[in-house]
Amino acid sequence: MRTACVILAAGQGKRMRSTLPKVLHRVCGMPMLQCVVDAAKKLDPERLIVVAGRHVDLFRREIPDPGIQFVLQKDPRGTGDALKSALTALKGFSGEVVVLNGDTPLICPATIKKFLSMHQKEKAHVSVLSFAADDPTGYGRIMRGDKRKFVAIVEEKDADNRLRAVREVNSGIYAMHSSALSLVGRIALNRRKGEYYLTDIVSLAMKRGLSAHAFLIGREDEFMGVNTREELLRASEVLRQAIVRGLIGRGVDIIDPASVFIHPHASVGKGTVIYPNVFIEGDTRIGRGATIFPHVRICGSVIGDRAVVRDSTVIESSRIMPGASVGPFSHIRPGSEIGAGAKIGNFVELKKAVIGKGTKASHLSYLGDTTIGSGVNVGAGTITCNYDGTEKHRTVIGDGVFIGSDTQLVAPVRIGKGAYIGAGSTITKDVPPGSLAVSRTEQRTVRNWAIKRKSRKKQ
Repeated sequence: MRTACVILAAGQGKRMRSTLPKVLHRVCGMPMLQCVVDAAKKLDPERLIVVAGRHVDLFRREIPDPGIQFVLQKDPRGTGDALKSALTALKGFSGEVVVLNGDTPLICPATIKKFLSMHQKEKAHVSVLSFAADDPTGYGRIMRGDKRKFVAIVEEKDADNRLRAVREVNSGIYAMHSSALSLVGRIALNRRKGEYYLTDIVSLAMKRGLSAHAFLIGREDEFMGVNTREELLRASEVLRQAIVRGLIGRGVDIIDPASVFIHPHASVGKGTVIYPNVFIEGDTRIGRGATIFPHVRICGSVIGDRAVVRDSTVIESSRIMPGASVGPFSHIRPGSEIGAGAKIGNFVELKKAVIGKGTKASHLSYLGDTTIGSGVNVGAGTITCNYDGTEKHRTVIGDGVFIGSDTQLVAPVRIGKGAYIGAGSTITKDVPPGSLAVSRTEQRTVRNWAIKRKSRKKQ
């Protein structure tokens, strides 16, 4: 089935009280619009079109997807005008067009697929997805006649008391065959509101003898429109709970589901344990059997199987290999990679650091712009001095090196395989493999100095 998707996203969202376009506000760390784009992509559409308002350039930056064609709705003149703005992008397309709304982030792909299948099975020209609302206030009501035949969509302001009691309402999601797109240009201006309403396409189709259907499917919370910050919070919580429930169902052990926040694009493997107050952001991928302790934030990173991330650790855009241990109180900055079985301990900061297999940096160190081999021991208080005030430089440490505590490695510098660095050294020159480098003054001991000092004070 040839399919195109149009997402209407040009609404100003004045009730959000924000300079940011409504659909770019985030639910579970992701723009609302991205949620709808993800759902639309499950249809594998030939064309994916987003109708944006005057912030169209901001949309392109926030969702830099080459598969999306952004079109501009110059003035916010209603949903009918928004779809009309997309007609040029649909030129030459023959097939089914699905119209979605950018402010309904909870829509399920399965619901859209089912709706589209029913629309095609009935060979409808225009179809509306409807649902049963517990409280239908504010929604257009679905009016049905004899044998439950779909008759019209009646807006609440135009409905009498009988129709207002109807709980079947319009979700704002449509499917139409490309042959019916010409009707969009025939939608009349609602003079009282100064807008063109897409709902009018149903009556236009019927007047011309085209088939129109309303399909009652889906759950009410899927169609929650977000217009206020309170509704944004509610949608975020619904999505957060759905993500957590999904992971639990796939074998992830989440100790306190109410305190964990996981991005919709993140994945977590079976057997992983997640403690309370954990934030997993972006397209983070966590393997099987990992352990994520409390107060951890992981953003856009890969955590390998059986890895352990201890309390109060931050990991950003980095890779933690299987069996590695990080934290507590570690900061893994972007561009870092920690090798299998390696240990990065408390109060250690990495930045663009590649740490080899089995290497240990257990305490109080800064390792920036560094490549460290396998089986290295990095003593407490070690610093790679990577910045000379103008440029960053790299430190390279070979396999099996032992670095004593309180050592400064002034980059650019290379420490050869199997070398030893004495504690308290400042290393400014390359150290050959298998060598010992010590850079500190010789210890001088003055016997009885303290005793004599106390004696002088008494006198």
